[in-house]
Amino acid sequence: MATTLEIPTRTQVGIIGGGPAGLLLAQLLHQQGITAVVLENRSRQRVESRQRAGLLEQGTVDALREAGAAERLDREGLFHEGVILSYNGQRHRIALTELTGGAGVTIYAQTEVVKDLIAQRLATQQPLLFEAEATHIEGLTTDSPVIHYALDGQQHTLACDFVAGCDGFHGIARRTAPEGFFKTYDKTYPYCWLGIIAQVPPSTDELIYAFHERGFALHSMRSSERSRLYVQCDVTDTVADWPDERIWAELHLRLGTAGWTLSEGPILEKTITPMRSFVTAPMQYERLFLAGDAAHIVPPTGGKGLNMAVADTRQLFEALRTHYQDGDNRGLLDYSAACMRRVWRVQEFSNYMTELLHRNPEKSAFDQHLQEARFQLLTTSRAASQVVAENYVGLAARRASEAAEWPLPQAL
Repeated sequence: MATTLEIPTRTQVGIIGGGPAGLLLAQLLHQQGITAVVLENRSRQRVESRQRAGLLEQGTVDALREAGAAERLDREGLFHEGVILSYNGQRHRIALTELTGGAGVTIYAQTEVVKDLIAQRLATQQPLLFEAEATHIEGLTTDSPVIHYALDGQQHTLACDFVAGCDGFHGIARRTAPEGFFKTYDKTYPYCWLGIIAQVPPSTDELIYAFHERGFALHSMRSSERSRLYVQCDVTDTVADWPDERIWAELHLRLGTAGWTLSEGPILEKTITPMRSFVTAPMQYERLFLAGDAAHIVPPTGGKGLNMAVADTRQLFEALRTHYQDGDNRGLLDYSAACMRRVWRVQEFSNYMTELLHRNPEKSAFDQHLQEARFQLLTTSRAASQVVAENYVGLAARRASEAAEWPLPQAL
């Protein structure tokens, strides 16, 4: 059976998607006495095993602490005060805490965040239905939308005041609005990432983002015992094209610098990730609100995917809280506009980091010299490094979300 809980038919907020955005929103609402039901179409085992991002901005850590879901994060998370950028072996450290007034990032896998939020949700016996596939939504223009979903071979309905679409890029929430209502903007990059998890302690105390003439590489970590590493690969490549020996050879070459050694270990997992940017605007339709990958995707270079989802969640939570507790609907009405200011700021930073650090086969020799000049600017200008640092830890993104007077592009 997918669940042993009594299946509710009415709630205040119906949440489609049991990833970080949906689970965090449900917990924050629960703390304020606002009821929610989470519908997740995959099994608990599948949700808890997906390997995704692992870099948390300070704002994301604060949100998890606010939700009471940071006990293990505070115990096991790895706080980083800096990040290293490398250009053909020439390294430059961005001193995050020094350049941002004390902020940094924490390495803690998204998989573990999801496990913590699920355990918390189940411990409080709040409705979380796995293998519950939302099939369609009706009544979004009324004061009681209804989510139709399948569970254990049976059809069910969930009436609610509002619907939170946290169901990712392929979910149904975004497709529920009338055709043409949501505008989409996207960019596909002409390369991918091959990512591995290796059973070996990290060879670095801080992340290394490396440009090399053969392509990008990244040395990250999942814990003090496991390393997370990536190499740029072709869009036509498959995992079979990358035996272990080839992966390690490219990592040694692309990450290498004098006096530093990369440690090898057994490779536990290999995946290939396409590189793309995607934005949906607006992020709300009547009583439907989109959050996370349902509304936007960024290339992983800047580590922003999970953090954007959490920022959406906090924005939506505050809007719902003031609606229910104060009778104030301004946050709900302004949800999309507030999110969009932040989303485009983060998209710009993610694009900057991606273009700075990858070998793009479509670029000319002129473009390649510009790319090198941008890196040299970082090594000689404190101001340039500070801009990167503020965006990397999330400070600039938060300021953008607060700048309500900033106009949006007319196309939106």
